[in-house]
Amino acid sequence: MKLKYIAFLLFAFLAIPALAQKITPAKWSWTIKPANPKVGEQAEVIFKVAIEKDWYLYSSDFDKELGPTVTTVTFKPGAGYQTIGGLKAINPHSKNDTEIWNGTYTYFTGQGEFRQRIKITAPEYKIEGSYDSQSCSNVSGLCVPVKGVFSLAGKAEKAVVADTAATAPVTVDSVAEAPVAKSAPVAPTAPSVQAPQEESLFAFFWIALGAGFLALLTPCVYPLIPMTVSFFTKQKGGKGLAFLYGGFIVLIYVFFGTLLAFFAGASFANFLSTHWIPNMLFFTIFILFGISFLGAFEIVLPSNLVNSVDAKSDKGGFIGVFFMAFTLVLVSFSCTGPLAGSILIAASQGAFLKPIIGMLGFSLAFAIPFTLFAIFPGFMQKLPKSGNWMNEVKVVLGFLEIALAFKFLSVADQVYHWHLLDREIFLAIWIAIFTALTLYLFGKISLLHDGPTKNLSVPRTLFATAVLAFVIYLVPGMFGAPLKGLSGWLPPMNSQGFKGSQTVESVEQKNEALYSDFLELPLGLSGYFDFEQAKAAALKANKPLFIDFTGHGCVNCRKMEEYVWSDPAVLQRLKQDYVVVALYCDDKTELPADKWYTSKVDGQEKKTLGDQNLDFQISRFNSNAQPHYVLLDPRNDAKPMVPPVAFDANVAHFVSFLDQGKSIYQSAK
Repeated sequence: MKLKYIAFLLFAFLAIPALAQKITPAKWSWTIKPANPKVGEQAEVIFKVAIEKDWYLYSSDFDKELGPTVTTVTFKPGAGYQTIGGLKAINPHSKNDTEIWNGTYTYFTGQGEFRQRIKITAPEYKIEGSYDSQSCSNVSGLCVPVKGVFSLAGKAEKAVVADTAATAPVTVDSVAEAPVAKSAPVAPTAPSVQAPQEESLFAFFWIALGAGFLALLTPCVYPLIPMTVSFFTKQKGGKGLAFLYGGFIVLIYVFFGTLLAFFAGASFANFLSTHWIPNMLFFTIFILFGISFLGAFEIVLPSNLVNSVDAKSDKGGFIGVFFMAFTLVLVSFSCTGPLAGSILIAASQGAFLKPIIGMLGFSLAFAIPFTLFAIFPGFMQKLPKSGNWMNEVKVVLGFLEIALAFKFLSVADQVYHWHLLDREIFLAIWIAIFTALTLYLFGKISLLHDGPTKNLSVPRTLFATAVLAFVIYLVPGMFGAPLKGLSGWLPPMNSQGFKGSQTVESVEQKNEALYSDFLELPLGLSGYFDFEQAKAAALKANKPLFIDFTGHGCVNCRKMEEYVWSDPAVLQRLKQDYVVVALYCDDKTELPADKWYTSKVDGQEKKTLGDQNLDFQISRFNSNAQPHYVLLDPRNDAKPMVPPVAFDANVAHFVSFLDQGKSIYQSAK
């Protein structure tokens, strides 16, 4: 029965990103007031926009030179009507943005409304045109165009009063909502939504919960699944300890996460996910647990501590359960991505409840499935004649734990440029581990605590075959195959010993680019790794600047590169339309002392390349999460040309983002 629960959870985790891409952030509808205008009368075409939660839509009444896309409605010259005046936005919000746009813009949340006054000039009228707007996410920073066409048609009644009287302005209160003429192909009118002035804590909780479920798919979380199952296999507390485990996860996240947000600042998540100390600690812990699962030794608490715990049998499992929960929090905290960035920045700016609510929602997403994983072994222990198969499960978990441990070593290796675990070495280790697991499952090798192996069961044979298929999939990677299915798990392609030929142009540009002796762009792209050098190159080439805030340990950065950047439409635009600069926010290369400075954000001295890049991202763009993509005009880099975007696997969205930046740059020439 529990296998069904686990299958359901896995399906839900995989389905969330796909469903997210189907969301339409803003839906337009339109009508006319009054519904039956008379010839010679004025009327209003009313456009209503239903905007999804956590999205906003730019209005129509601010300077288009500011940067964001101003909403426009274009009316075709048509029969039976003429427009009077311009489009009017009804009660939009206003924001003075001095950090990105350096000016005041207006926008809508929840529901927006625009009105255009017209005059009916003939018994039959047909009003047609198009709308062009832009909607952006408060969470990811993604901005997408919202475009479409509209059409209204009807028959006007003959005027019964003088034309001068009929031309009185039509006000909102003087007319009633009425349906559109039956002949008009009109979209359904959206329900009225009260637009909140600020993002509600309730909405932020659900955002954090959803982001937590997505973060469960990241590589730093998977190693804890076999560890949890194995740990609770030995416990006798049943469901009670399992629910206690989930409670500890929530409490530790809320308490320590919020505490660290206030005192460690916005750069702590970057430290935890990329510094060699936590990564080597995680690597060591998982290697030890893995070897223990294989039967080499038993991990036990010190005897004096065990005696003390036994003396208080009602608290016997608390310490071990708390340790497991604390380990999960430490490891998973580095995978919070954009959510962790927004929580930490909100805390550092003085918000009190927002980081607490955010951590609560995020931790619940982790607590729910891991509580189920903790309950599952208790049901296994109750099965009659469990026998040798439970030890076989432990051995399989041990192999997986050792394999997953190398992900943490790989992050530290990339960040510090040790070159101990380049791509082909990492693959060789994984091939060896999973080959040994295949042989074990087929009964060709056995370990210390295994009983006699008789005939293989059907599930074991199928699982062994699946592992063998995975090994076969890994082998071409040794010779340069991209292995997109493992993007983010493996070291990047530029660490591969076998590389394709480089063009003369890319080699020449690589030689002149600062830090190109240890940094490289993916997919054969030419570019830079220093903002000022890239800005000068963009001015010389008369091209806009594409800034890629990235990281060696950034899982979503690798996914974007391998799934989105590699698309021919995106790659062509990056090569031809932009000067690319990759700013690694976790690189630990120490710069010369004359380049050190003290940050205005946290007051700390920035000595390394990664610290300075991260400080630049936080101070200029109010974000500390990677990936983060910014399009700048090098002639005036005070603000981005379009709102920056974060992780989004939709290629069409990214193409639109690049095209919009290019169009704005060219129009400003």
